[in-house]
Amino acid sequence: MVKRVLILIGLLGLTACQTQTQEQATVSTKQNVPAEMQGVEARQLFGAQRQSSQQSAKPHGSYAKGCVAGAVQLPETGPTWQAMRLSRNRNWGYPETIDYIRDLSTKAAAQPGWEGLYIGDISQPRGGPMLSGHRSHQIGLDIDIWMLPPKRLNLSSAERENISSISLRREKGAFVNENWTRQHHEILKAAASDPRVARIFVFPGAKVQMCNDEKGDRKWLRKIRPWWGHHYHFHVRLNCPKGAKGCVNQSAPPAGDGCKDAEKWVQDILFPPPPDPNAPKPKPRRELEMADLPGQCVNVLQSQ
Repeated sequence: MVKRVLILIGLLGLTACQTQTQEQATVSTKQNVPAEMQGVEARQLFGAQRQSSQQSAKPHGSYAKGCVAGAVQLPETGPTWQAMRLSRNRNWGYPETIDYIRDLSTKAAAQPGWEGLYIGDISQPRGGPMLSGHRSHQIGLDIDIWMLPPKRLNLSSAERENISSISLRREKGAFVNENWTRQHHEILKAAASDPRVARIFVFPGAKVQMCNDEKGDRKWLRKIRPWWGHHYHFHVRLNCPKGAKGCVNQSAPPAGDGCKDAEKWVQDILFPPPPDPNAPKPKPRRELEMADLPGQCVNVLQSQ
C-alpha cells in the first residue's frame, strides 16, 4: 500500500512538473514576442510580407502552425508548369518543394492532353497563417495542384486570375464525374509514389475510383487520403526534410491501401448518419497569434 502511494505521489509530481514546464514555455514564447507583435493576428503579419527571409531554408513548426525561413519562389512560368493566381503571392516554398513541382510537372507533361501542371497555392513568402483560404500551407511543404489539364503554358497574368479549374466530383464527392480521366489517375500515382510525399488529399470518390482501377502495385494508394473538398485540386503534403529539427511531421497514414476507409467515406456521403443531439457545439476558431507559433517565427519575420 505504501509503495502504491509513493508511486502515485511520484506520478503526480511528474505531471505537475510537466504542466509547469509547459506553462513556462508558453510564458517564454510570449516574452520573446516584441510588443508591436503582441495581440496582432499572425496572419496579418505574415500576409504583409512580400519577400522571403534572407536566412538558410528551414521549416519551423507544423503544417498548420509554423513558418518557413529562406523560402524559394516558384518561377511564374516554367517549361512544364504555370503558377496560378499570382496576385496572392503564394508561390513560395521550401527548396525541396520547388524541386518536387519541377519533377512532377515533367511527368505530367508526358501524359496525353497535358502540357504540364497548373500550380495553385504553396505558401506565403515566409509561410505562416494566411489571410484567407487555408489553415495549413504554413511551412512551405504543402502544394495545391489543379485538376484542370493545361492545354497551354503561356497564360497571361490576367488569364491566371480569371481562369478556373474543373471539378471532378459527382454526388457531393461520392463519385467522379465525366471530367475524370486515366491521366488524372497516372498523375496522382506519380505524385504519391515520390518518397518525399507524406500524404495527398483528394475527394473520397476519386480515391475509391483509383482503388477500383489500379491493377498493379498498390503501395502508393496508402498516401492518397480522402478529405472534404479537394475536387478542383489535389493537395500534396511533403515530409519534413531530413535534419530539419524544428519541423513537425504529420503522423504516418494507417497501414494498408486505405481503400476500405475511402469506401466508408462514400457511404457516409450517400447515407449520412443521423446527427448526434448530444454532440457539443463547435467552438469558434481563434486566429493564431505569434505566441502560438514556434519562437523562430519572430526571427523569420524580423529578418531582412
